[in-house]
Amino acid sequence: MTIITLRRALLCSVSGLALAFSATHASAQDQSADEGFLGTLVLGNNKREVETDTATPETTINAEEIRDRQANSIAELIDSVPGVTLVNSGTPTGAGINIRGYGADGTYGSNQKVQIQLDGASMGSEELYRIGTQLYTDPALFREVSVIRGTVGSYEYGSGVIGGVVNLETIDAADLTEGQIGLSGRQTVEYYGNAGTKVSSIILGWQPTENLEFLLNYTWREQGNYTDGDGNEVANTGYELPSYLLKGKYSFGQNADQSLTFSHAKTNSDEKDVPYDAFANIPFGNVDRYTETTTTSLQYAYNPVGNDLIDLTATLSYADQFIEQEEVGSTGSALLNADHRYETTKLTVKNTALFNAFGVDHNLRAGGELIRKERLTASSAPGGTDERFALFAIDEIDFGNGFTLTPAMRFETQDITSSSTGTYVTEGESFSNSELMGGISARYAFANGFAVFGSVAYTAGLPILDDFDYATYQTYMTQSEKAVTTEVGVSYDRDGVFSGDDQLRAKVNLWQTRLWDYTSGTDYATVDRINTEGLELEASYSHGSGAYLDMNANLSSGEWAYVDGTSADYTRMPANSLGLTVGKKFNDRLDLSWEAVLTKDIQSTSGYAVHNLRATYALSPNVLKEAEIRLGIENIFDKAYTPHLATRAAPGRNIKLSLAAAF
Repeated sequence: MTIITLRRALLCSVSGLALAFSATHASAQDQSADEGFLGTLVLGNNKREVETDTATPETTINAEEIRDRQANSIAELIDSVPGVTLVNSGTPTGAGINIRGYGADGTYGSNQKVQIQLDGASMGSEELYRIGTQLYTDPALFREVSVIRGTVGSYEYGSGVIGGVVNLETIDAADLTEGQIGLSGRQTVEYYGNAGTKVSSIILGWQPTENLEFLLNYTWREQGNYTDGDGNEVANTGYELPSYLLKGKYSFGQNADQSLTFSHAKTNSDEKDVPYDAFANIPFGNVDRYTETTTTSLQYAYNPVGNDLIDLTATLSYADQFIEQEEVGSTGSALLNADHRYETTKLTVKNTALFNAFGVDHNLRAGGELIRKERLTASSAPGGTDERFALFAIDEIDFGNGFTLTPAMRFETQDITSSSTGTYVTEGESFSNSELMGGISARYAFANGFAVFGSVAYTAGLPILDDFDYATYQTYMTQSEKAVTTEVGVSYDRDGVFSGDDQLRAKVNLWQTRLWDYTSGTDYATVDRINTEGLELEASYSHGSGAYLDMNANLSSGEWAYVDGTSADYTRMPANSLGLTVGKKFNDRLDLSWEAVLTKDIQSTSGYAVHNLRATYALSPNVLKEAEIRLGIENIFDKAYTPHLATRAAPGRNIKLSLAAAF
């Protein structure tokens, strides 16, 4: 895609957005003209906020939207973010997250180009052959999920981040108790018609004192094989997924300015007689596969009142992923009988300091990390240890006139060692690497609500344990993948645009990435670089009458550039897409919305238009604190389609019913 094409797309997007806003506003005005309509004017009714106050392309999905989307998995929850697409969905095993063309690619379910963090613990990034993203955590466990696209906002989370970062934050007891002493809870039951999915989730929050709180969550999710839009059953899409979360927090010190927070989450999946290949159903054979994912973290926080220089957190985290596979049959395949285990222990210490120096205000986040990853030697993959030390700093400098400048850096060292003797590598072989990465972003906000921003960011992906398995491992183990991403954009944020009780938020981001020293595939010797570029749009409009509109769009393309001077389309880019939601809230009791997702033809994948309806009604129970019923109808026209990058058909019409009660 050329820059001229992107400019035209930007103009079309902005024009279409303006027309949609005008139509919604006119409709809201007509309705609000009726005497007594709604009675209460509420601003900010949108499903999702647009992050207009930062140059970082970030999208946050809050607890309300998590419940509203009724997603089966975290992957399905974030696929509505522009630039994010899934390599399959519907099951945890077969789903992979792709952001801006990086991450899951259909051969591997994940890699370090997309980082996943759960309460500070690092998950995923292993290149397991034809197994999904390994993100088996249930959406019911989380209070917030944020997606950072690209490199510029990634330096405090890891190296080699080109696609982006997915941050998962589990629920707190205070979300239920609202800081009051006592016991509170929420029970949710769900049923989805397509595949007969059953979900039960109970959350208990107990606050025995003002300074002590505990939380327990248990979720059971069970699904059969779903059917596509043509009524065909899609094999091997059923699963059972029990999850639980234990969490506790103790606050102490002067004015309770210190705290210890413990979090432990566990999810397991037990699949019987399923294809080894969770993506394309290549007939390698069938396996019984048991997966257990555990994350544990302990965080100390210190934020003394009246001291802007100290806002300290120290987080010790442990992530353990165990995959046990046994072939159904007797060929003795090393691939099918491989057991995998990844253990990542990480200590992250960081501090946020607010101060004034040289006449400007600083918001400085700085810290360091110690990371140790251990990989079990498998019959089909090498084992070893990957030990890293990193320092990072991000300084948001506010010049006080609407101009903000944010330099960022990360320095990371690595010692990576093989723990087994394989076809090529010898046990005990070790390599050391280090990289200095950094970037800078700038944002200028005008008084009329407009802001312009831009950034340039460089990152390097240090070698990974998987790469010991190649004849060229000595090249892999000494060469980092490198990438530069540049971004420019404009945002608009204003209340009272068309009337005194409406608000408009919009953000358009144009980005370009160049990747070189490519080592992510066996064809590394023929690839000189990868060039990708795109445009992302997020917008929201809400009116005091309760009417709202949300929009997001993605336009992107890429190319392989080969060492012989030829090039070809980069096949891992997401399809160009447009998402539009129009809805209305009535007296904070009833929320009705219609959502359309439209994609364009890309390569051999046909475009499609899928429509969804959602309704939430808040009941008025006499005994319970709150109760609500949710009804979702996804793919209401039973469209038969296969998303780009997916290898199996998407579900057909699916009616979802949820009942939730809080006490």
